[in-house]
Amino acid sequence: MEFSIREALPEDMQQVLALIQQLAEYEKEPNAVDIASDDLVRDGFGEKPLFHCFVAESEGRIVGIALVYPRYSTWKGAVLHLEDLIVAEEMRGSGLGTALLDEVIKYGHGLGVKRICWEVLDWNEPAIAFYEKKGARILRDWDVVQLDENGIQNYIERIR
Repeated sequence: MEFSIREALPEDMQQVLALIQQLAEYEKEPNAVDIASDDLVRDGFGEKPLFHCFVAESEGRIVGIALVYPRYSTWKGAVLHLEDLIVAEEMRGSGLGTALLDEVIKYGHGLGVKRICWEVLDWNEPAIAFYEKKGARILRDWDVVQLDENGIQNYIERIR
């Protein structure tokens, strides 16, 4: 099946959200997605977009996305964070994931970033193999640290 890669448009966000939900289900977190397509439109388009998104389109349907945003490293300077690279199940193995990653790498290079980073679940062996094949280093000695919305609220209440 043929596909093309392009920058996302606001009208793509409903289909983008559907892929995000598919990823949540694949990652065994089906109820974790709290955003709506309106949130994606508000946050990704406008005066100060919070993210940049590439979409893969096939036969008029969004079948993959790569969503990135800028970060800053105290050691390296400007970096780019790849939040999600999602390929619809029926498109896996078609080269679409490579095409999306290529677009992210070209975008980061064009921005002049010193690093492009992302996370991968330790049990997602196909993704790990894919990224290692592309030359990415998997830093297995680091743990991801997060405060969710509830954790933030609890923290704020404790320091007041």
